[in-house]
Formats: sequence, C-alpha cells, structure tokens
Amino acid sequence: MFIDEAKIRVKAGDGGNGCMAFRREKFVPRGGPSGGDGGHGGDVVMVSSQRHNTLIHFRYNPEHKGQRGEHGLGSNCSGLDGKDVVLQVPVGTSLYDQETGELVHDFEEPDERVIIAKGGRGGRGNQHFATSTHQAPREHELGRKGEERLYRLELKLLADVGLVGYPNAGKSTLISRISAARPKIADYPFTTLEPNLGVVTVGEEPDLESFVVADMPGLIEGAHLGSGLGVQFLRHIERTRLLVHLVDVSDASGRPDPVEDFKVINQELASFTSKATKSEPDPFSGDAEEPAQPIHPLAGKTMIVCATKIDSANPEKLKKLTAHVKRRKLEFHAISAVTGQGIDELKWSLARHLRTAQGAE
Repeated sequence: MFIDEAKIRVKAGDGGNGCMAFRREKFVPRGGPSGGDGGHGGDVVMVSSQRHNTLIHFRYNPEHKGQRGEHGLGSNCSGLDGKDVVLQVPVGTSLYDQETGELVHDFEEPDERVIIAKGGRGGRGNQHFATSTHQAPREHELGRKGEERLYRLELKLLADVGLVGYPNAGKSTLISRISAARPKIADYPFTTLEPNLGVVTVGEEPDLESFVVADMPGLIEGAHLGSGLGVQFLRHIERTRLLVHLVDVSDASGRPDPVEDFKVINQELASFTSKATKSEPDPFSGDAEEPAQPIHPLAGKTMIVCATKIDSANPEKLKKLTAHVKRRKLEFHAISAVTGQGIDELKWSLARHLRTAQGAE
C-alpha cells in the first residue's frame, strides 16, 4: 500500500525530578545536601532513510513518546537520561507543523537528522541550592515537561522524470517498456492508483547512464480542485526535473481533440503549483508567442511532449498535435510503446536533458 501523507503526534520525554537528600555517614556529622539531579527527557528525532518508501508505518502508529528521565537520587547521584525516539521517514518527506502549516524541514538527502520534539530538562537536586548562609536547603526542582507537537508528513517521490497525461494515455505501458517496472495495465481509466517508479538505463559500460522515471496517476480537468484522484499525487511532480506529457492521438480515448487534452493537463499543472507568480509569463496559456526554451511554471521544469499509440493513430489528430507543439517550440516525439517506435530516441533525449539540468545545478 502506498501511503504518501500522515499525521502524527509526538511527545518528548519529561525531565526527571531533582532529589532532596542529605548526606548521612558515620563520622561525617552535618554532611550537607546530597540530592542528585534528574535526568533529561528523551528527544523525538526524525531521520531520513532509504530503507522506507512510504509513510504507512505512521498511518497505523500515529503517536510517539520519548522516554522520561529518571529522578535524581541521594549521594549526589543523577538520574539517567531518557532514551531518544528515532522516527525514520523516506527521503523526499516534507514535515509540516499541523497547527500553523509551516514547513519545518524538507528531507531531501539520506541520513538527515532533525529533533522535532525536545526532551524536558531534568530538575536540580538540593545540592545546588546550598550557600554559606543556607547550608541545609530543602529546595529542589521538578523536571521540565517535554515538548508535545502535532505534525503532518507529506511524501513527494524523488524521480528525475515525471510522466503526466490523461488516464489511458499510455504512461504505464511506456514505463513498462523503458524500465523493469511492471505496473498494472488495463483499458479503463484510473488503472494506476499510485505512482510507479522505474529505473531507465541508456548506453553501455563505461558510459552507462541511468535515471528514475515516475508514472503519475492520470489527471483530468479539475484535478487541482480534487476531481478524479485530485491533488493526491500532483505533489509528486514537484520534485521531478523533467516532465514528459503523453497525449493519446488514437481514437481509443473517445476525446476528439488532442490539443485540448494537452491544454487541459497543462492548465491543471499550472493551477496546482504555488511557485508560479502573476508576473511570470505562462508558456502554456493561450496562443501567444512563447519563449524559445519554454519553462513550465511548476518549479520551472522543462516539458517534452509525446504523441502515443501512433501505431493506431488518427492522422488528423497527430498532424494537429504536431503543429501545435512545434508552434509552442516544445520538443516533440511520436512513440508507440507496443511496437517500440520512437522509444530509443525518447530515452536518449531524456538522458541528454537530465545531463544538461544536472550540469546547470
């Protein structure tokens, strides 16, 4: 089961209480205060890990508590500190404060470590309150409370290339053709209910190149408002470096205009992104003049357009889509995942774009 969002409650350990005690030993009259300090409460720590790829372990276990510190003892013995609780999350997880909505941390690399709830400090024993005029103090401190927080976890897949398009546009078939991934493929909408990842390799040793492609569940008009699968998976596109927009040019889809399909999906992507501003030109709206290197408003990503199912294409649809894409100055490929036509050219093009993007970073 793929779980990409969860809410958790964390409670760090409370600090142990300081002790009030006096030294009582033979031949040592008036030994003085000897109360030890309480131990510190355990922190709640979150660590990014490559061993996990979903948040399912938080869905069924939403509460996590750090161990409290032990109380101080006599003879100036301090209590033991509480053990930290370590929560592992997949790389690509964003941590948000549930109450304020503020982004606390974005786990982009493995083994990132963040304290999300600080344990309480242990209380001081009465030994700390002795002075020259107050030699038998009975004051001691209670342990501080550990932090208690509510968080929302949101997983965004880390992939180099994201495949987007209408349901049944051929995304699952394409990823099964270019990688070892074996997603479910069927002739009805929303076959893909969760993102699928596949590793694509091009070239041969020692110049072998590889990259990760994500097959995103199909989008429809109004997806950014919750239609279809809604925004449940749109967030995963934000971390990709390159978008491949698949458009069905056969008559199997039942939709008459591939150009309209292209515009609708791009509008959903543009409406979802929070990074686009009104001052930035939208290269996918209207038929105005586009820049030479079109940048998608969603995190400034380059887009490649693919006409799919050309083995059974409607020539008029293919011609219309080709003319529209070239007028927009976008890179265009015509492919058939069934016959393999255009697949190798697409793979090399993706590798070239990713190589360029990596060099620019």
